[in-house]
Amino acid sequence: MSNTVLKCPQHLAIVMDGNGRWAKKRRLPAAAGHKVGVETVRKVLRASRELGIKHLTLFAFSSENWRRPELEVRALMSLFSSYLDNEIEELASEAVRVRFIGRRDRFSKSLLKKIEFAESETASNSAFTLTLAVDYGGQWDIANAARQLASEVAAGTLAVNDIDEDRLDALVSLSDLPAPDLMIRTSGEHRISNYLLWQLAYSEFYFTDVLWPDFGRDDLVAAIQDYTTRDRRYGGRNETNNA
Repeated sequence: MSNTVLKCPQHLAIVMDGNGRWAKKRRLPAAAGHKVGVETVRKVLRASRELGIKHLTLFAFSSENWRRPELEVRALMSLFSSYLDNEIEELASEAVRVRFIGRRDRFSKSLLKKIEFAESETASNSAFTLTLAVDYGGQWDIANAARQLASEVAAGTLAVNDIDEDRLDALVSLSDLPAPDLMIRTSGEHRISNYLLWQLAYSEFYFTDVLWPDFGRDDLVAAIQDYTTRDRRYGGRNETNNA
């Protein structure tokens, strides 16, 4: 693939889908696909930084993923734990800030401790932000923000008439980052599966048939090249083409 400079999105969000199908095609357990998928995370993170992206948010484990077979869930949690053990020191040295969005009450104490360590160890880094959405759901995110607003109203510190989009926006996950410019989903599925429902309101979507373990730099560049052809109007009108 050419090394032509691309006008990259500032914030890229990805639904990493297809690990299980990748493994099934090879008659391997789902855990094998997830393990290769972790290697893809490393490659995509490196490529994103090289291409000039500043924020990368990955859908690692949804709230609904708890419904998967217990053996697969255990394998996913083990891989997540190993990733934190193996990667945080290097990411910290490369000025990458690591953060997590989603519920935290369903993790083991040991995993929660590793999550908190990763965040504190990289909190002062600003060259690049890697956000992992783990036990995350977009509906939960919006409901959680609404719950906080309701608490303020009940406490008498906020009037109902003062609740607007900006108030809620300040309370959803990633409120301190620019909204995702581009959302990529691998594996051929054409839906966002309860991912960043509020934050993706005006994002561009790119769907590819490539399974996540096979997704590489060339695939990322192809997605970004497609993104550069989009006319982002945010609900306004482009007078040039009268669209």
